[in-house]
Amino acid sequence: MTSGPAPAPDQAAVDAARTTEPDRGAVNGARATGREGRARGTGVGAARTDSEAAEVRRAPDPPRDVAPVDRRGRRRRAGRGGEELRVPEAEFTSYYGRPILKAPVWRWDIAAYLFTGGLAAGSSLLAAGGQLTGRPALRRAGRVTALGAVTASAYFLIHDLGRPSRFHHMLRVAKPTSPMSVGTWILSAFGPAAGVAAIAEAAPWLPERGVLGLARRVLPPVGQAAGLAAAATAPALATYTGVLLAGTAVPSWHEAYPELPTIFAGSALASGAGVGLIAAPCAQAGPARRMAVAGAALELLGSHSVETRLGLLSEPYRTGRAGRLLRAGRALTAAGVAGALVGRRSRVISALSGGALLAASVATRFGIFHGGVASARDPKYTVVPQRERVRRREAGEG
Repeated sequence: MTSGPAPAPDQAAVDAARTTEPDRGAVNGARATGREGRARGTGVGAARTDSEAAEVRRAPDPPRDVAPVDRRGRRRRAGRGGEELRVPEAEFTSYYGRPILKAPVWRWDIAAYLFTGGLAAGSSLLAAGGQLTGRPALRRAGRVTALGAVTASAYFLIHDLGRPSRFHHMLRVAKPTSPMSVGTWILSAFGPAAGVAAIAEAAPWLPERGVLGLARRVLPPVGQAAGLAAAATAPALATYTGVLLAGTAVPSWHEAYPELPTIFAGSALASGAGVGLIAAPCAQAGPARRMAVAGAALELLGSHSVETRLGLLSEPYRTGRAGRLLRAGRALTAAGVAGALVGRRSRVISALSGGALLAASVATRFGIFHGGVASARDPKYTVVPQRERVRRREAGEG
């Protein structure tokens, strides 16, 4: 058998094979299109899970392996054994961790200034009471204490200002709308009057003849007029510091504008009464006891109001250092008043009661000071009340 060349294939058979064999280019194109559709989440075979999306190296749309998060902060469970997720609670912070308000730059010397100013005012009122009722020991103790306290107030204020010339520059203008300007003028009027009244107490020690003898005769009536002038200025000196604090942007000070002058007036009366209970004999301490009762009533009423009326802004006065100081002030005030009423005939109990009233005044002034500083450092005491005011305004307009 002889072999010859292979017969040529039938052209029709070749064409049929080509039509039945799948086009590899079309198949590859379809696969690519399907992958893109699955990755985009469109078309047939869209990616439904994170694992399918990982095959085509695209993010699922939407992801189906993670449970959606409720915008209201409620937890949802993603099927059986799913992880619980929630939106983190909002924190009242500001940009870069800085507080919204700048805390007061005042230091402890301003808190001490608040106390000594009130002590000077209360002591001058005590001295005027002793002068008008014929109680020389009470008058003398009040005048001397008023001079010492107002001198300390001037020192603390100038020390905070940094240079004595700044206090002098504040006297170059008078601005009735500025509590600081008004307070500077009040202090400038009270100081000389209190000084003359205190110097007049030294008249009995001067010789009876010569120039000093003339001063001995002139000083008592001049001292009486000066003492009454200081007492007339004392209420403004006792309360203007409360107006000064309430005029700032510090939340817990600003919102307590009705109570701060009342608290400071009561604290001034109580501290002046404490001086009288310590220095005067029991027979002359009657006005001091009455001042103690009146001052304690005002102070306790105002302190209770700022700790209950202000809502969220009352919190700085109940917690932390301010809360401890104000609680101690209330306890010392109650003890001082009780001792003043019970120990009418005991000089020791009267003196202890006076010391308790003075300590209570210190604690109250420092507690108010630290409460305001704490409210300025925490942003929530600025943000939450603002939101509440906006909500009430919108509700009223609606």
